[in-house]
Amino acid sequence: MTTNFSAPSDPRTFAIIGAAMEVHRVLGSGFLEVFYRDALAIEFGLRDIPFVAEAPCRVAYKTHPLRGHYRMDFVCFDSVVVEVKARFGTGPAEQAQVLSYLASSACQCGLLLNFGSAKLEYKRFILTQTR
Repeated sequence: MTTNFSAPSDPRTFAIIGAAMEVHRVLGSGFLEVFYRDALAIEFGLRDIPFVAEAPCRVAYKTHPLRGHYRMDFVCFDSVVVEVKARFGTGPAEQAQVLSYLASSACQCGLLLNFGSAKLEYKRFILTQTR
């Protein structure tokens, strides 16, 4: 599996990032993730961005479903995984979480949004090859 962090122009991810920027502009940093997720859901609704919150994501081993499952923060446009964080910074662990969601779901595009710093941080992930 490989990823491409710099996606070509994509109106879906630009719309999601725009909504996240508005949430960060209004709330600023310092709140818990739950507040950013709730505010982002409201902003998605105001902007007519289709989304499913806490979308379940099953994990399989050789086509056999495993007992546990993930809950992705959002899936927007039926194809973009959105993971919300509110930390001083994000790193390999948070990036691996988004990549796991992409590998386990039918989605090929993901966004990691971090509201924890003075400026909204975001990273795009594009799944370019499946396992």
